[in-house]
Amino acid sequence: MKKILLVVFVCFLSFALAAQNSPFLHIEPPFWWAGMHYTSLQVMLHGEDISVMAVESQHPEVQIDQVIRVANPNYLFINLQIGEAAPGIVPLVFRNPLNGEIITINYELKTRRSRSAARKGFSPADVLYLLMPDRFANGDPDNDSPSQMKEKANRADANGRHGGDFKGIIEHLEYIESMGFTALWLNPFQENNNPDYSYHGYAITDYYKADPRFGTNDDYVDLVAQCHTRQMKVIMDYILNHASLYHWFIEDLPSENWIHKHPEYTPSNFRGSVIADPHASVYDQNVMLTGWFDHHMPDLDQRNPLVRNYLIQNTIWWIEYADLDGIRLDTQPYSYKEMVTEWAQRIFSEYPDFMIVGEAWLQKEGITAFYQEFSDGLGFGYNSHIPSVTDFPLYGAITQGLHEDEGWNTGLFRIYYTLAQDFLYPQPENNLIFLDNHDLERFSYLSGGSLASYKMAIALLLTTRGIPQIYYGTELLMHGEKNKGHGFIREDFPGGWKEDSRNAFSGVGLTDDQVDAQRYMKNILQWRKSSDAVHRGKLIHFLPENEVYVYFRISGDQRVMVVVNKGNNVVPFDGSRYAECLSGAVDGINIIDNSYIVFDRFRIKPQTAYIITYESN
Repeated sequence: MKKILLVVFVCFLSFALAAQNSPFLHIEPPFWWAGMHYTSLQVMLHGEDISVMAVESQHPEVQIDQVIRVANPNYLFINLQIGEAAPGIVPLVFRNPLNGEIITINYELKTRRSRSAARKGFSPADVLYLLMPDRFANGDPDNDSPSQMKEKANRADANGRHGGDFKGIIEHLEYIESMGFTALWLNPFQENNNPDYSYHGYAITDYYKADPRFGTNDDYVDLVAQCHTRQMKVIMDYILNHASLYHWFIEDLPSENWIHKHPEYTPSNFRGSVIADPHASVYDQNVMLTGWFDHHMPDLDQRNPLVRNYLIQNTIWWIEYADLDGIRLDTQPYSYKEMVTEWAQRIFSEYPDFMIVGEAWLQKEGITAFYQEFSDGLGFGYNSHIPSVTDFPLYGAITQGLHEDEGWNTGLFRIYYTLAQDFLYPQPENNLIFLDNHDLERFSYLSGGSLASYKMAIALLLTTRGIPQIYYGTELLMHGEKNKGHGFIREDFPGGWKEDSRNAFSGVGLTDDQVDAQRYMKNILQWRKSSDAVHRGKLIHFLPENEVYVYFRISGDQRVMVVVNKGNNVVPFDGSRYAECLSGAVDGINIIDNSYIVFDRFRIKPQTAYIITYESN
């Protein structure tokens, strides 16, 4: 048979598909970069019976280290050694011994952005705004229901697609910036072509493609770039643990050990504590790690080095391609801890000043601290290399402590005792702190809609140690009850759809309390941007007394005193008790209302928080 030479130019998201007779359905990563710290690259190719092919590199500096064939003949894995190759095309020639066909893929090594490796991640100087892209704003109704997507838009369904997208977010970046947020965290935006519940983004069907109902990959890159022009950072929500049942590599498994398989559906026990527990049974640990997160979310077996490399490279690909500033690692305890360590080390080898926060949904401080880097596994020799962890213990302390009676370890003491255990964390200042998120009841529901509780909680959150995260709509007292269904804690942001009668961007239709809450948060956020004491100052707190909690943030000459009175009585301020921190100061400014406070005449109002800046004498 006459040999046919097909030249396939690999362009973003078209891969080899443009060639009419190409056998390759998927080539991932679709391209890479020259000049990366890690010079090995695993390229996964997928197509019918392609494993019979021989392959060679015709680039003088790019060598093929290994060609890996797996049980499924529809896959080839090629390990390339890029070395110091310059940006350009790497011709990879495939020969089919059965029919003599020759196919050339021109694989591209791109030029990296200037100072890409030196990018700075988010930090305690930032406040993250978490939003669900399907529920924030619909900027392009034409992409709501693409024909190729299994689930179409239905805004009447609380658990359906509502039409929010990248364009809608871009159109309202001015609002996010004007509020004072400095970083944006989106729930996963990669393709979720599932028949239902696809809006939340946590069941990915294509790791290298944005969901078309949000826009294109280029649209996402544009969103990140526009955030950067506003000095705002962008954090990607990344899922190592599982994929969608409808992902193409799940529908056509490369090998049996690509995922965790069980004779029948076996869920995780959802007990991340067993990974840190020195007394845990192997049985419980195995169920935790190999059980599925949900029926439609097959659990990836990260012990398989091909799976491991695929996920690591995909993460780095998005960081480099989209110019990201941070990663939020979904369900950190559900992945093999060795995998998490390798994943993080590879990322930080490319971007030493990057930032990652791991979601460790755990209720106890010690178990949470286990998952933060440098914890030494609290004595068990484990280092996750994850600098930040989600501080669910502090979340529970604030949301419960502000709404219960004072006792030996309840009320404000619940907050005090939680922070008193910061010695367990190697870097408590890096903990991600929050009042609610996309998986939790909204704070306004927990507080019974109390504006006073909201103000006290916001003052605490934005001034204590850690990296604050605000869930979209919290600034509007959005009220969501999880027991009614997840859709009710992920409602649409008012004004994000042209037919909305209320508009939080303009203020039209908002209640007086909503306007007050929005302005209150904005005022503190804008002040916080320049408060070095809050960003990196020492935290000194005092035992709560008379339902009043007082703490200080001190950095050099910058000093901040926070006073929270959750009780129903006016309490005189006793400056002598706090003399070690006041350092002779006699007055200060309450940044919340710009009022002048004279300490020896200061009477602390009930159900009120104060953030007071002062100078030592």
